[in-house]
Amino acid sequence: MKLIKQLIALATVALAVNAHAAAAPSNEAPDVLVKRISQEVIETAKADKAIQAGDQKKVLDLVESKILPYVDSQRMTALAAGRFWRDATPEQQKALSDQFRTLLIFTYSGALSQIKNETVEFKPMRSDPSDNEVEVRSQVNVTRGEPIPLNYRVAKTPSGWKIYDINVLGAWLVETYKGTFASEISKGGIDGLIKTLTEKNKSLANKPLKTVAK
Repeated sequence: MKLIKQLIALATVALAVNAHAAAAPSNEAPDVLVKRISQEVIETAKADKAIQAGDQKKVLDLVESKILPYVDSQRMTALAAGRFWRDATPEQQKALSDQFRTLLIFTYSGALSQIKNETVEFKPMRSDPSDNEVEVRSQVNVTRGEPIPLNYRVAKTPSGWKIYDINVLGAWLVETYKGTFASEISKGGIDGLIKTLTEKNKSLANKPLKTVAK
């Protein structure tokens, strides 16, 4: 789980840039959209003393209202569960998706509270205007060290572009979770995985946000 947390911590900057996607023109290309709004959101996180201090309620509310609506958590859950998703009942799928979404909220929140001096630089888009799924490539420039390559996959949905996978330093987030999910399912089935995620979320609810993404 430590690797997963590190990946999400690095990827949160890219996820945050979609915070105001709902207000963007419907015909705006996804790379143009994230370039236009990234600076505003990142600067908000940097300047908000409550977020920097780890105010749990404020950070959680920000993530749930401004970031998660633009992440396709159900598709991400289905991809991470792989073939096991098809075997799950509708009730199990909902419970698993809900718990995974909650886990993402906690982890995004922990990472968001740690944004300091990072900036995002976007690469030229490689896609056709008619594409419904694209990969936006970028890099996160940090104060110390080399830039961190960061790409994410977004798909066009009836409610706009949504993120469904992220690649940090060559590792796709869904693939990383897939191994963890498969391991838990092999031990206790889908219900076992749901139980594990539920217990993890209860544990995270009692931790300071700045320790969540570590």
